[in-house]
Amino acid sequence: MKILQRSRRGNRRGFSLAELMVVIVIIGLLATLVVPNVIAALGKGQRGKMKSDISQLGTAVDSYYIDNGRYPQSLEELVGANGGTSYIKGSKVPTDPWKVPYMFEPPLPGQQEYRIYSLGRDGVPGGENEDEDYDNTMLQD
Repeated sequence: MKILQRSRRGNRRGFSLAELMVVIVIIGLLATLVVPNVIAALGKGQRGKMKSDISQLGTAVDSYYIDNGRYPQSLEELVGANGGTSYIKGSKVPTDPWKVPYMFEPPLPGQQEYRIYSLGRDGVPGGENEDEDYDNTMLQD
């Protein structure tokens, strides 16, 4: 009698193929619901970082102008070289979320409109969503 009970327990270990298929289907459904939301949140976070960086760089450019009476010719001038005043935190100009340096166009002579911008994830002008270009003039809207 004991031998018969042991063999029944031995046959019952593990999952059946149907149980495994149900679990796989449930995991697949959850993945199709969760993954797009995670990717969208990541893109939103990257755009938020870009906006914050551009805003901080704009403030640094304005401070540089107040102290020196002229705008910098590049963002690298904002970093305190050789013990000079540093207008940004850290020892180098930050990069955008895609590890590309922010670009800077100083104002034309007699003007005060400069441009700090990123070309987005794709690195080329134009685009939508994460590929969209963004500059400091968009912060004013």
